[in-house]
Amino acid sequence: QVQLVESGGGLVQPGGSLRLSCAASGSIPSINAMGWYRQAPGKQRELVASIITGGRANYQDSVKGRFTISRDNAKNTVYLQMNSLKPDDTAVYYCALKLWRMNLTSPDYWGQGTQVTVSS
Repeated sequence: QVQLVESGGGLVQPGGSLRLSCAASGSIPSINAMGWYRQAPGKQRELVASIITGGRANYQDSVKGRFTISRDNAKNTVYLQMNSLKPDDTAVYYCALKLWRMNLTSPDYWGQGTQVTVSS
């Protein structure tokens, strides 16, 4: 059974930083894509960032230059460093995993979600 466990969410002021972590456990092939979706109140869930085993990353336009995604393949763990946070970044962030693919469309597995709130 594959499981994703997220951590690192919380409350920060505008301009602050947070780092999200997501650790995957179970039988996971070396070829996969991991990353985060987010869902804000009243909005559709959107892909924030993804990264494949080889290290190539993709970002939503709204977070480019502020967020950095990275991964430790040996630990099956992915990180999202979020800097210069804005109130519009407030959402529940869901870690996601897709097996045997090089994109994160239609993930196979989801984390439990972690709340990120950016407010004064």
